Amino acid sequence: MNELIVGLTSAIVAGGAGFTACKVIIEKKLKEKEREYEKVLEKKQEIEELAKQEAERIKREAEKEAERVVKDAEREAKLKAQEIQAEAVKLKEQAEMIIEKELFKRKQELEKELKAQREELQNLEKTLITKEAQLEKRLARLEHREEEIEKRASEISKLEAEVKALENILREKEEKLRSAEQQYILELQRIASMTKEEAKAELLRKVEEEAKLEAAKIMKEIEEEARRNAEKEAKWNLVTAIQRLAPEATTTYTVSVVDLPSNDIKGRIIGREGRNIRAFEMATGVDLIIDDTPDIVTISSFDPLRREIAKTALERLIADGRIHPGRIEEVVEKVKEEMDQHIRKLGEETCLELGFTDVHPELYYYIGKLNYRTSYTQNVLLHTKEVAYLAGMMAAMLGLDEKMARRGGLMHDIGKAISHEVGGAHSKVGAEIAKRYGEPDYVINAILYHHGDEPARYPEAVLVAAADALSAARPGARREVLQSYINRLEKIEAIVNSFENVEKSFAIQAGREVRVIVNAEKLSDEDAYLLTKEIAKRIENELEFPGQIKVVTIRESRFVEVAK
Repeated sequence: MNELIVGLTSAIVAGGAGFTACKVIIEKKLKEKEREYEKVLEKKQEIEELAKQEAERIKREAEKEAERVVKDAEREAKLKAQEIQAEAVKLKEQAEMIIEKELFKRKQELEKELKAQREELQNLEKTLITKEAQLEKRLARLEHREEEIEKRASEISKLEAEVKALENILREKEEKLRSAEQQYILELQRIASMTKEEAKAELLRKVEEEAKLEAAKIMKEIEEEARRNAEKEAKWNLVTAIQRLAPEATTTYTVSVVDLPSNDIKGRIIGREGRNIRAFEMATGVDLIIDDTPDIVTISSFDPLRREIAKTALERLIADGRIHPGRIEEVVEKVKEEMDQHIRKLGEETCLELGFTDVHPELYYYIGKLNYRTSYTQNVLLHTKEVAYLAGMMAAMLGLDEKMARRGGLMHDIGKAISHEVGGAHSKVGAEIAKRYGEPDYVINAILYHHGDEPARYPEAVLVAAADALSAARPGARREVLQSYINRLEKIEAIVNSFENVEKSFAIQAGREVRVIVNAEKLSDEDAYLLTKEIAKRIENELEFPGQIKVVTIRESRFVEVAK
């Protein structure tokens, strides 16, 4: 528009000549402008149309975007919800796992408590069962004792009846004697011209002699009956006590063997020019035997205590590696001190095992030392414990003081702990030790009586002596030479196999029993019984053996058939 004004102004200034031309130009310009304006309008319409379309497109896109956003939000919400739900499930699972763990832990604790309670109940049940068994045994023993008492009462009743019968017989005889006395007096007066007093004295003398004779016969019968019953009761008590006690049998030899880690150590034990071995033997009082036998050293001594000290000391020296005279003396002295403590502890444990807590502490050493003393290779401590148990059981069965008998049995060989050192009979040495440390009088009497040094003043002392004899005579208690033992077993089987119809024989129970297998087709039961007696008789005649040998003959028939 400015350009048009400028052009008009120029045209006017130039003159009117060109008015027409200008008009034409202006019209032309106007038309062009109109056309441009129309184009602009069209363009504007197109732009508006495009804007509308673009707006609609943007709106649609916005709506779509909004829908997408909503959907995304919904999906996000769903995902979030799912995550929250998954997290909740996870937390729930974790909570459940924690609860399960806690429950499992609590369950285990409860199971442990229940298990402990069950074990406690089981222990209580076992204790009750044991006590019931003990009560049953006691009741059985009481019933047996009652039966024995009833049996004795019946025997006493029989004896009383016999005595009454004898008294009646005596009364009848007295009456007969009175009637005979009158006749005898008259006869004496008539024949011998005796006075009444002289005849009476003579008659009384004869009646007294006859009465004494009758009374002696009755007393003898009663004594024999009592002796038979006493012997039967004593055998039953002894057998019961022996069966209830099953002690271990130990055999002690005069040598001990020490194993060496290598054969080279022997030279170090001997030492330069034998100085180590001489120092060891002087310190311990044993003989150390080092020969060609590989990896062992033999310790020889009659004294088990010295041998044990020497063995322990040598083992420590070998383990330490320092072997010379000074070290040997040091180790031996230390082992001796430890052995003294061990002996005292062993004695104390033995007293507690037997139920004695009032024993003088100094006696512990003597009792423990019995573990290193032997009698015919029988361990004296085990022997004294066995005697104590046997004597106590027999005392209980006889109604005597079990504790007295057991204490006497424990102390009866106490003198053997030092009798080899001081000399004299071990029973007298033991009695002196018991007196010195305040043992009761019944213990001293048991110690002296078991070897006949004084009479028995207590029945428990007699039981101790009987238990001592049982312990020493029990098969296996004292050592036999191995070869003689084997020879005896072979001889037993040879004797049995020499009989006809014997198929096999086995010597068992350390030679105290032999089992004989016979042919069932060739021998009847009666023949097997006679064969058993013949075998036992022949063993008695041809063989010397301790205790007794039980012969058991087995005759059996077997029939086998197969079902198809």
